[in-house]
Amino acid sequence: MTSQYQSRPPRRPRQELPPLVVRVEGDNINRAINQLKRKMANEGIYKELKKRRFYEKPSERRKRKSREAERRLRKAMRRQARAQRGGR
Repeated sequence: MTSQYQSRPPRRPRQELPPLVVRVEGDNINRAINQLKRKMANEGIYKELKKRRFYEKPSERRKRKSREAERRLRKAMRRQARAQRGGR
């Protein structure tokens, strides 16, 4: 008896990232927590968690990626216009 389902392609191996290291100097734990939060935000961990909270259909993923690309393009154009005007 053959299976009616097609086999899935093999998964890509996950990219191994270096661990986030935060040192606690003295008893200043609040500062270490804030550093950890800042590093997580800069690494995009919060964004990744939010993205993976629910399943995203392939069509939704394409739409999101095109919206993000348009947003990046508009941002680059704003920067270029600002530079031509002599702004920052």
